[in-house]
Amino acid sequence: MEMEKEISAIVTDAENAVRAVDVKDVETLPHRVDDLKAKYFGKNSEINNIYRLMKDVAPVDRPAFGKLVNDAKRQIEDRILSFQASCDELVLRFRLSAEQIDITLPGRGAVKGALHPLTLTRNLLTDYFISLGFEVTDGPEIETDYYNFEALNTPADHPARDAQDTFYIEGGEGKFLLRSQTSAAQIRVMENKKPPIKMISPGRVYRADEVDATHSPVFHQLEGLVVDKGITMCDLKGILDALAKRLFGESVKTRFRPSFFPFTEPSVEVDASCVKCGGAGCKACRGAGWIEVLGAGMVNRAVLRNCGIDPAVYSGFAFGVGIDRITNLLYGINDMRVLFENDVRFLKQFR
Repeated sequence: MEMEKEISAIVTDAENAVRAVDVKDVETLPHRVDDLKAKYFGKNSEINNIYRLMKDVAPVDRPAFGKLVNDAKRQIEDRILSFQASCDELVLRFRLSAEQIDITLPGRGAVKGALHPLTLTRNLLTDYFISLGFEVTDGPEIETDYYNFEALNTPADHPARDAQDTFYIEGGEGKFLLRSQTSAAQIRVMENKKPPIKMISPGRVYRADEVDATHSPVFHQLEGLVVDKGITMCDLKGILDALAKRLFGESVKTRFRPSFFPFTEPSVEVDASCVKCGGAGCKACRGAGWIEVLGAGMVNRAVLRNCGIDPAVYSGFAFGVGIDRITNLLYGINDMRVLFENDVRFLKQFR
């Protein structure tokens, strides 16, 4: 009789615990239900502790005692599980109400991305040369000393190497490096293709420069090469003059200044009349009226011989365009660093 009262008290306590839950506090309902299940279903629940008293009950009374406990446990479980179902429905309604979307509101337009200004300039240059019949080629960024220097008429003791701050690959015994110029690609092309050759090779290059407004250890070049019979400096001047007009407008003028590159002879620096002042002189061109845009020249006879091309039969010209420099001129960018900082405010301007 005493045991029946104790079991009945447990059932009543469970019922009262369910009724005491504040169903208005919807956000905490799942936790409250979990607490009820742990208290009345758990391993150490009071109803399970009653089972442990089975050993103290006379064998003849054990069937009736077991039925009594089982009925009480089932009653508690049914009550709490029914309450859980009601709570789950309340929680679902609450979440649906909180996440409700007003379909009468105006939609948010999809934000379109855009090409990076360096990519825009690269595409502009590439499209121009493709229209003239040039083939676009590529070369490895990890290059050998032979292709980056020696085959370009720059042997180990050549003074031009003093001006090259090159990133050599550790453990490569000085044979491998990050290419310091895309000119290495022209050697690979001339070794594997007979003239006539018309190719460009855009890509990243690396030099140990300090980062400032006009220098970066990583920048971009576009190398161009033409090799055929009868190629002259006039051909080079004509194609680069037309390039300047394509980039900066029909009114732009160009001038060629003597220079030196180991892989071209004669070599020239090519200037364009200032895109801001038209050659009158301003802050952008430092009052000179001209801005340097690229380097070029006739392919050195030694370079042709290195690639198995007879310089007595063929001649050619080569040029290298700084894509970053052209980008700055085209878009009025006065600090090269913004091209690499991935500032969304800057990049949004090129949509």
